[in-house]
Formats: sequence, structure tokens, C-alpha cells
Amino acid sequence: MSAFIFEGFLSTPEMLDLFGESSVIQAMMDFEAALARAQAEEGLMPTACAQAIASVCKADLYDLPGLIADSRRSGSLAIPLVKKLTETVALFDKPAAGYVHWGSTSQDVIDTGMVLVTRRALGTIDRDLTRLVNALLGLARAHARSPVLARTLMQPAQVVTLGYKLLGWVAPLLRAQQRLRETAARCLRLQLGGAVGTLSAMGPQGPAVARRMAQSLGLSWSALAWHTQRDEWVALGTELGVLCGSLGKIARDLSLMAQGEIAELAEPSGRGRGGSSAMPHKRNPVSAMVALAAATRAPQRVAALLASMVQEHERGLGNWQAELAEWAGLFISTHGAVQALAEAAEGLEVDDKRMRANIEALQGLVSAEAVSMLLAGAMGKAGAHALMESLTHQALASGRHLREVTLEAITRDAALSGLHDRLAPLFDVDQAAEPAARIALEQLETLEAQARQLQSAPLPY
Repeated sequence: MSAFIFEGFLSTPEMLDLFGESSVIQAMMDFEAALARAQAEEGLMPTACAQAIASVCKADLYDLPGLIADSRRSGSLAIPLVKKLTETVALFDKPAAGYVHWGSTSQDVIDTGMVLVTRRALGTIDRDLTRLVNALLGLARAHARSPVLARTLMQPAQVVTLGYKLLGWVAPLLRAQQRLRETAARCLRLQLGGAVGTLSAMGPQGPAVARRMAQSLGLSWSALAWHTQRDEWVALGTELGVLCGSLGKIARDLSLMAQGEIAELAEPSGRGRGGSSAMPHKRNPVSAMVALAAATRAPQRVAALLASMVQEHERGLGNWQAELAEWAGLFISTHGAVQALAEAAEGLEVDDKRMRANIEALQGLVSAEAVSMLLAGAMGKAGAHALMESLTHQALASGRHLREVTLEAITRDAALSGLHDRLAPLFDVDQAAEPAARIALEQLETLEAQARQLQSAPLPY
């Protein structure tokens, strides 16, 4: 129970419900109802029998915890489910009970059930990923020219703009959204093969039954069963893992920029959000925390999916079951991260004054490279680099601005004194941010167009 509590804390009620007992078992029941109807349409059972079966394919009619408990003994959730479904059909129509699950196998119903649930889960993730992308694009547009420190190896580097930085967050999300849709279009397929994938129990009508089922469930179908060919299915899981990594990168940056000593960004507050049980002044970045937790756990889940691909012959032993156990967790944590960051981005607070103050507090050191390039034209690259290294040390030791120290140095050197008027603009924060601003404004057009195209395209789920 405690594991469920902490799982739920890092996810969303919507996704927990999607992969909950009722939702998964109902998806399996939807498979059984579609199978019966398709077989009746192909003459493999009387229509009345198919109607009798479909009428009781409702999860709320069954003892779901009991089915799950029985599955531990039988080794498959499908076995007790089919048994109880058969018993229930027999109460109303004894002849129809003989047709339940006809020609199918346990993996058919479970895989297809998971496909149906996954389709809904992908739509939910896509919806909130769009929210996150749109919020970040809006912020990038509003702050395309707002100077902020770029940091490399956790240290101040040069000046960019917040818009430029935010587009670095957005671009991977759009690529992930595109890849998820492309992968889903390939792998959201009906699983119907029967005992060894040949549909032999249904005779020559087998493929026609499968086509009818796929159409009624809104899925694609291939004559080659994918019972132990898990490449495209696992590829979908790996794309979720990559998305979690991109979300984790955003969360890491956000949490660092929200530190009290930096205070350039802040997650929305209010209604107890981000509070502390002991320190009333604290404002914890809880959305970043959720996304970082997802990014921490996703690699292990993806690794388990990849390891589970090594399956024996026509039906795996233990590996397919391991895949099932990991699959839901990957979606549950991914949606938790996406929704948390969408909420944060929609209410994100940006402190332009603090971003500029953090730049100014560095005494002009972020302009050292630009000044070095200017000096290189008069004294060579190596000499300019050595001089600027010395001047930056002087500025730090004396607590003075690098501009003042550099002006003194070039005034003393006749070969450099002519650079006096060209020096001051290099320490202008807005001018230093201009290259990043240009890129941000150019790329905004491209990424906004890409987002509009994705949002207007039909979904494969």
C-alpha cells in the first residue's frame, strides 16, 4: 500500500485510473466482446451468442480484486477473467458460454487490452505535453530579449536570453511528441494469433475475424502475430524514457534557477504548494521535483523493457510478464512529470531584474571572451588571452569591475589605446545578449510553426 501511495504522489489521478484494475480489465473485456461480434459476423458463432457474450463484458460486474488474486495462481490475468466471463455467460445463455474466447489465447487479450489502455494514456500525455510546449513558447516569445546568464559546468559563462534558453527546452519536447506519434502509429496494433500465432482454431475465417476486430477497436492488424516480437512496442516505451529525460533536463534547470541565491525563476505558489513543514519561508519547486523523480526512474524501466525482449520461441516465460509489470509505471511517472511541468510553466514567475542583477554582480567577467577577441586583433590570440586572464584575476582580487581594470591596462599600452572607444560596448548586457536574441526570434518562428502543425494533425491515438 505504501508503494502505491508514493507512486500516486508522483503521478496523476487520471493516469493512475487509466492503468487501474477497472480500466485494464474493461479493456480486456472490450477485446472479448469485439472477438465474439467479429466471429459472429464471419459465421463462427450465432449472433445471439455473440450478443450474450458482449452483454456481460463489463468490468463492474466482476470481483476485480478476486480476479487479480486468482491470476497469481494461474500465471495470467486472462485465465481467471475468461473463466469468470464464461461462467457469467452461462448463467444467461449456456450455449453461448461455449464460444467465449474462441480461438484466442491469453496473450491476445492482455496485449490488446494494454494497447487500448496505452492508446488512451498516450492521448493524455500528448494533451498535457501540448500545454507545456505552448506555455514555454509563450514565455520564450515574451522573454526573447531578456538577458540571463548562461552557465557551463555549473559556473557563469556568458550572456544569453531567457527566450533562447527556453527554446532549448521546447525543441526536444516537440521532437519527442513527433516521435511518439510516429511510433504509436506503428505499434498500436491488435494482437490476435491464437495459441502459436497462426489463428488455426478459426480456420480460414481467422484473418477476416482479425480484420473485423481491428476495425471495431480502431487498431491496425498484421497477419504476423507479435507475441514475442516486441521491437515496436518496446520502442514506444523507450520514446517515453527519452521524453522523461528531456523533462528532467527542464526540471533540473528550473530548480537551479529557482534557488533562493539565484531567484531568477519561481514556480507558482499558493494553496500550500511548495511549502515546508518546518520553514514557513520556503518555496520548494515541487513540479521540478516530480519531473526529476520521473527522469530518475525511467531509465531503469526502459532497461527492463529492453531486457524483456529476449523471449523464447513463440511465447515468452517471465520476460513478457516483466514487461507488463514495468509498462504501467513508465506511463504513470511520465504523465506525472508532463502535467507537473505544464502547471509550473503556465504560472512560471520570471524576475528580469534579478536575472540582470546576477549578470552585473559578476563584475563584467562574462565579457572577458569578447574583450579578448578585440585585443587579439592588436596583440595576437595568445597574448590577448594571457592578458585577460591576468586582468580577470585583478578584478576579482580588488572587487572592481573588469571594464575599469581593462581600460587602465589599455591606456597604459600605446598599441592598445586605440581600442578605448570599442571597449565599453562589449560590457553592455543587452548587446552581449543580442546574438542569443537573434537566434531565439528566428527559431521561435520555426518552433511555433512546428507546434501548430503537430497540434492540428490527426492523432494516431
